[in-house]
Amino acid sequence: MKLENLKAPAPNRQTRKRVGRGEGSGLGQQSGRGHKGQKSNSGGSIKAGFEGGQMPLQRRIPKFGFKNPFRKEYAGINLDVITDFIQREKLTDSITKQDLINCGLIHKNDLVKILGRGEFEQKISIEADAFTKSAAEKIEKAGGTTTVIA
Repeated sequence: MKLENLKAPAPNRQTRKRVGRGEGSGLGQQSGRGHKGQKSNSGGSIKAGFEGGQMPLQRRIPKFGFKNPFRKEYAGINLDVITDFIQREKLTDSITKQDLINCGLIHKNDLVKILGRGEFEQKISIEADAFTKSAAEKIEKAGGTTTVIA
């Protein structure tokens, strides 16, 4: 048995609907499109969200707040996750941004922020774009170093 020899079971093999092939087929004349109207004509498609000229829902609802286009989005990594990866020997005692990318914790263009959840006793040095106060305290209390990448 080869992949190219496989066939779908008989109930799954359904023939394509052939429209516009005479009255006897059951889909002649208007070909299942009904009588007149925008959707019956060729090229008669309407964009998503169009409500027939009525003001669309996404424009009727009030907008709130402010979206800062210059906001920095950080990928947060907690200390308990780093501890877990060190115990599984996926990270060593000196951690760079590239090490975190290789482990799959972040993507290559992400900004990294180390967060302070969990207990931490390893003496390590970490390079990241930002640290929370609690994370920096825990790392330095354990004898490690924190380096902020400029």
